[in-house]
Amino acid sequence: MSATHAGREHHNFCFTSWMAGGGVKGGLAYGTSDEYGIMAAEDSAHTHDLHATILHQLGMDHEELTYRHAGRDFRLTDVHGRVLTDVLA
Repeated sequence: MSATHAGREHHNFCFTSWMAGGGVKGGLAYGTSDEYGIMAAEDSAHTHDLHATILHQLGMDHEELTYRHAGRDFRLTDVHGRVLTDVLA
C-alpha cells in the first residue's frame, strides 16, 4: 500500500516511540521521516525491531522467547525483529 492509498493518513507507515534509561543512549533521534511525517526516509525500524531491542535490554533473546496459543508457539517479534544496536549506550 502506498501513502496515496492510506485512508485518512493516520500515519500507519511511521511511528514515534520514546525510550529512556535501561542502557539506551540519551538525546538520540533514530531515523527520519519525510517532510509530512508519513513515510520513513532513513534508518527505518519496525515495531518488531523495537520489541527485540527492549527484550535484549531485559536480557532476553527475542528469537528464543515464545508463547503457546491455540497449540502453536509464537514469538513477540514473529519471524522478524533485529536489535537496534545504534540506540544502545
